[in-house]
Amino acid sequence: MIHLDRIANAFTASAPRADYWTLRLVDTTGELVNVRDEVAEPSSLWRSQGAMITLIAEGGLGYAATGDLSPSGLAQATGRARELAALHAERGLFDARLYPRTAVRAEYETEVAEPWSAWSLDDKLGLLFDSCRQMDLGEPIVERDAWLSHRRTEQLLVSADGAAIRQCWEHVHGGLAATAHLAGQTQTRHGGGALMPRQGGLERIAAARLREDGERVAEEAIALAQAPECPQDRRDLVLMPNQMVLQIHESIGHPLELDRILGDERNYAGLSFVTPQMFGRYRYGSPLLNVTFDPTLTNELASCVADDEGTIATRAHLIRNGLLERPLGGALSQARSGLAGTASARACDWDRPPIDRMTNINLEPGRDSLEGLIGRVERGVLIDTNRSWSIDDSRNKFQFGCELGRLIEDGELNGLVRNPGYRGISATFWRSLDGVGAPDTVEVGGVRNCGKGEPNQSVYVGHASPPCLFRDVEVFGGGL
Repeated sequence: MIHLDRIANAFTASAPRADYWTLRLVDTTGELVNVRDEVAEPSSLWRSQGAMITLIAEGGLGYAATGDLSPSGLAQATGRARELAALHAERGLFDARLYPRTAVRAEYETEVAEPWSAWSLDDKLGLLFDSCRQMDLGEPIVERDAWLSHRRTEQLLVSADGAAIRQCWEHVHGGLAATAHLAGQTQTRHGGGALMPRQGGLERIAAARLREDGERVAEEAIALAQAPECPQDRRDLVLMPNQMVLQIHESIGHPLELDRILGDERNYAGLSFVTPQMFGRYRYGSPLLNVTFDPTLTNELASCVADDEGTIATRAHLIRNGLLERPLGGALSQARSGLAGTASARACDWDRPPIDRMTNINLEPGRDSLEGLIGRVERGVLIDTNRSWSIDDSRNKFQFGCELGRLIEDGELNGLVRNPGYRGISATFWRSLDGVGAPDTVEVGGVRNCGKGEPNQSVYVGHASPPCLFRDVEVFGGGL
């Protein structure tokens, strides 16, 4: 991060005249390696480097970004931020003095046991070729895909008040996909860690058993192509952790974003059924529902030491024993709303300002084993792995389509069903929660494509969850 320090020191030495300013420098590199049907796809290498300047001057707030990190490039961006601050002073929707100031000095770095550079390109391709061969179970398998990706982001945030927040995130992600076609039916199954990403190095690939998982993935794709359609009726539902990731993300995380509640996102990502008056009194779910905001966990997908406004990250309950406690809102949104929030102002890159985002949003474990959850179901479906999702613009009515279902009859797992789906209403679905897996059933994963904001910002979001049991849910097959 030496080059970022040098740029920041030069900027600070000739700091702009303003009531307050911040400079956020970001340097990101990435690589993707992919093998499909034992043919290496073109690999990709990329780098993104730039700065975001935030300026408060003469009663207004302005942002400007630049990929030119020379003194003249930063000076031009500062001038543009000043022009926008003057415009905000005339027409802004909130007082610029509400923007949070930070003097925090802190550091964060992903723990990496085995760096991306420890393997040659031949090593990586060799693993992917082996994984593809493991999925080759004959004619029913019509496509096999295996991939590895790496992203490293270095960020330095400095401020007029002396802040210096250095953070370095590293993500290594891999996965498998096998597609089977039989008797007019096509089914795809994912595995090898594809849906449960975390921070870390190449040790994440070993933990995900990318090579070893290939045969199972292909066998399940073939079995699903031969399975009957998921029935349409109301049944109890056991959701596995990698499906809980999307359920938490869409029907808890997004509705609790404070800028959405304040109306900032209505033109693009929509509003929320949650209102400011609900906090501290609204029953979001059953007493078994406990959801935390926790960026402090080691190497979850969005772990950090501070957000992009410079607020130190701390753990907080969003929902406790089913009652809604606080929103996902950074310091600026908290000042605008008068509500306590979280250190959750995040930007996807140097060319975007921070907005209220999820970080690590986790459903806390209960006491049940997976076998215990299944054993309590007389008539239901176990559902695993998200395939599609839809939710209305108030983040209330939702519908999910998934890869794999298993019928549950009289407390026992029975045969597979294909194209399982379920639908509900956030405001009532979580109140049907009747069982939560114990700590040893928790799996850590997340979402790598959470989109929001105008212009769009796509960020990584961490989620951890045990399997959960929900009562009397509407389920359906893929044809509906």
